[in-house]
Amino acid sequence: MWGVAFVAAWESLVRGFDLKPYFLPAPTAIWSAFTDNVGLVRAAAFVSGGNALVGLLLGIGLGVAASFALMRSNLLNELVSPLAIALNAIPIIVLVAVFQNMFTSTSEVPRRLMVMLIVFFIVLVNVAKGLRQVSPIHLELMRSYAATPRSVLVKTRIPNAVPYLFTAVKIAAPTAVITAFVSEYFGGRQNGLGYFIPSNFANSKNAVAWAYVIGACLLGLTFYLVSVLLENITSNRRGRAPGGANT
Repeated sequence: MWGVAFVAAWESLVRGFDLKPYFLPAPTAIWSAFTDNVGLVRAAAFVSGGNALVGLLLGIGLGVAASFALMRSNLLNELVSPLAIALNAIPIIVLVAVFQNMFTSTSEVPRRLMVMLIVFFIVLVNVAKGLRQVSPIHLELMRSYAATPRSVLVKTRIPNAVPYLFTAVKIAAPTAVITAFVSEYFGGRQNGLGYFIPSNFANSKNAVAWAYVIGACLLGLTFYLVSVLLENITSNRRGRAPGGANT
């Protein structure tokens, strides 16, 4: 409802003040440009989405693995955590430039590495928190049963960390898309949404640029909704499983 009202107000503003297309195109002009270039927008979205997806999966896998390693070793946690914070504080522009120099100009690896790093830190922080912040009552109960460290990990720590993991994924999924866009802007193959958006603005093709923005918004929304769907499916299965919340 509010979205429709916003678009209607936008259209009325452009028409009422007779704003020029190079200043602010009307939503109808943007939609027309989107439908005329839907094939090109889709192709660019597949490139950006592919980079974001690969980086997202790699970042999740490495983040989860690093979380388990940090949980097992306090010394490793004290060494890696400050380093992770320091690396995460480095601007994306700097890291993209470094990765671009390491690979050929036609390689998609730098963009995927950039996405992987951003996702890695998000997952690492959240999952490590979930593994460590287990209720003391639960730990005491497991010790009273003479549970092995492996049993404590499987039956207490991992279940406690699952919600933290999905929270991280919901944050990391759209962030991966944004990082892929930014990485494409600073070099590499000129085939992603991050290239076409600024290049069309630079050529005063504002309606076409906004059409690519629509593609970017749809791509980010898709990543987020898929992460929410996976969380709901997993939560429902855990609830129906023996020993789950519904038992």
